[in-house]
Amino acid sequence: MSEQPIENEEKIKNVHLAEELSSRYLSYAMSTIVSRSLPDVRDGLKPVHRRLLYAMRQLHLDPKSGFKKCARVVGDVIGKYHPHGDSAVYGAMVRLAQDFSVRYPLVDGQGNFGNIDGDGAAAMRYTEARLTEFAMALMEGLNEDAVDFRETYDGEEEEPVVMPSMVPNLLCNGSAGIAVGMATQIPPHNLSEVCDALLYLIANPDCGIEPLVSRLKGPDFPTGGIIVDKFESILRTYTEGRGVFRIRAKWEKEDLGHGQYQIVVKEIPYQVVKSKLIEKIAALLMDKKIPLLSDIRDESSHDIRIVLEPKNRTVDAALLMEHLFKQTELESRFNMNMNVLDSEGVPHVMDIKQVLREFLNHRHIVLQRRANFRLNKINARLEILSGYLIAYLNLDEIIRIIREEEDPKAAMIKAFNLTDNQAEAILNMKLRSLRKLEETEIKQEFDDLSSEKGELEALLNDEGKRWEALANEIRQIREKFGKKTALGRRRTEFAELPDDIEVPLEAIIEKEPITVILSQKGWIRCIKGHADLSEDFKFKDDDALQFAIHAQTTDKIIIFDTAGKFFTIPASEIPSGRGFGQPLRLMIDLGISDSVSSMFVFEPGASYVIASDTGRGFVVDENHILAQTRNGRKIMNLADDEHSVFCRKITGNMIAIIGENRKLLIFKIEEIPSMARGRGVTLQKYKDGKLSDIQIFNEEEGFCYTRAGGTKTETDLLAWLGHRAQVGKLAPFGFPKNNKFLKD
Repeated sequence: MSEQPIENEEKIKNVHLAEELSSRYLSYAMSTIVSRSLPDVRDGLKPVHRRLLYAMRQLHLDPKSGFKKCARVVGDVIGKYHPHGDSAVYGAMVRLAQDFSVRYPLVDGQGNFGNIDGDGAAAMRYTEARLTEFAMALMEGLNEDAVDFRETYDGEEEEPVVMPSMVPNLLCNGSAGIAVGMATQIPPHNLSEVCDALLYLIANPDCGIEPLVSRLKGPDFPTGGIIVDKFESILRTYTEGRGVFRIRAKWEKEDLGHGQYQIVVKEIPYQVVKSKLIEKIAALLMDKKIPLLSDIRDESSHDIRIVLEPKNRTVDAALLMEHLFKQTELESRFNMNMNVLDSEGVPHVMDIKQVLREFLNHRHIVLQRRANFRLNKINARLEILSGYLIAYLNLDEIIRIIREEEDPKAAMIKAFNLTDNQAEAILNMKLRSLRKLEETEIKQEFDDLSSEKGELEALLNDEGKRWEALANEIRQIREKFGKKTALGRRRTEFAELPDDIEVPLEAIIEKEPITVILSQKGWIRCIKGHADLSEDFKFKDDDALQFAIHAQTTDKIIIFDTAGKFFTIPASEIPSGRGFGQPLRLMIDLGISDSVSSMFVFEPGASYVIASDTGRGFVVDENHILAQTRNGRKIMNLADDEHSVFCRKITGNMIAIIGENRKLLIFKIEEIPSMARGRGVTLQKYKDGKLSDIQIFNEEEGFCYTRAGGTKTETDLLAWLGHRAQVGKLAPFGFPKNNKFLKD
């Protein structure tokens, strides 16, 4: 059977898969960066926002007109300009109308456009919209050749490449987006302050960033709040184009009389969902992790009002709020990343001066283009008006030519040296325009336009005048949307972060007695209350008790292992219940071959003697045993085959040490040096064997040990009294055979 030739074989190309994937992914990445996610530094808009505003303008949805259904707008946008999903376009439109999302709304919405509780907007068939004054200012001059236009995706319409942007929208409303390999997050600012910075930059083009930031001050979020960063930190953020702003909720203390009070939160940080914030605080309250708080209520209407009731009148309001700031989104962080597309469409992370400069350069170009556009219109009108004036001066002859000549247009051009446009205009004049009054009005219009032409030509020929005109435009915008208006007043305040208020653990966790139990197989758990430590606790098969201690839920549990490491576990994090708990290794990074030597409750101000099985040791104080991470803190250095076996709290002035050779040595604690880390010194010398046990006691009280019939206290120490590093003498008659002072 003969092979059939492959159809269109000549169109098949061999390509390398890696190269083709790289090329296509790069195309996708650039499309995402340029056409979706990053705003243009000149107008602060992404393509979807720009197309939304332009479509609404084309529908004549200006602030003085009536509303139209959002579905109509979205349909025009996706049908003519933005071939993407309607839900994405409507979502972008909704955000432009939310006064808690954008500082200066660009869309005036009518209907349900969502709320700060996180509820979504109604379907677009139910909501209506029109443009705001701010949006109109953003597009002012669009019909005056202020910017370039390009064909839409299907070539049937045109759309602006960028808006003329009389208002500095990028900084005023901010932006957020995630592209491929990059992202942007720009906070909103106060327009009046941005204008102040722009005017200063016009007057001082070579200025540094600090005077600009001192006028810009910092973000101005639509939801208010308080920025608790220092000026130096804010300056560094604007200088680098990246940084973090800390925002706290605004609260006040309301006096209820008779010593009672409540805390009212009136403003929350930007982009925090109020309902989720309240749910988080309520959950912490139910879990008894905010003992100072009694109740929380949401009394919000249009304004935010979250009421917090303290446990009692003695609770310090500042202390309670500091704890809530640490535990909840009442304090949040805004990560600024000023990544934008420049005038060439190239993404950059810009500092604040570059952003302001790019806006001014754009406005300067727009000013020139609008001036040229107006100048061309004036020249065209002056041409017509001069033709009219010639006609009035030679009215009888003009009438004769029109009545008698076969080609009156050519005859007039020849007779009076007219242009084609002038002759056409004269021929199109109505008889009513031949009044004397009309001639006077034309002369006045001619003079006015000639004067305006001279001003425009002077403007275009003098860069200094152009910058002054631009400064006047900025002043007008500042007056229209400035701090004297309800929209323009500053909402976010600045404050110094209060001195570190130490939040006691009792403010975070309710103090309750517990018994912490650690099994020999390394399972840890706790039970409520202080149980009898001699109780027969239940364990898994082949497991038994290793340590059991009394503690409080606010305590820190210290673990000392055979590798010389200390670990810290908050008692509140130890699992409780009727089960067997959980493996200790899930809470700390205990070595595979290591085990627990000691477990006790941390006590501020206490000191401890730690010792290895070779009889070496030293004193360590409480400042050095607390570990900050689950990796623990290495304190005792050990030789090969050496293990740390004891950590005993110093409760007296003497120490008794006994080895496997049953030699007992007693000496003063002061002979043991205090160290932060090391191997230590020899506590007792052994010829054979290792350390068995140690006991710390007061000299006048003596040491005690278990013997048949009970516990014996030995106060006559002379037989075993010596100095550190000696061998010692045999233990007293009746001393336990396991060489332990007391039963574990």
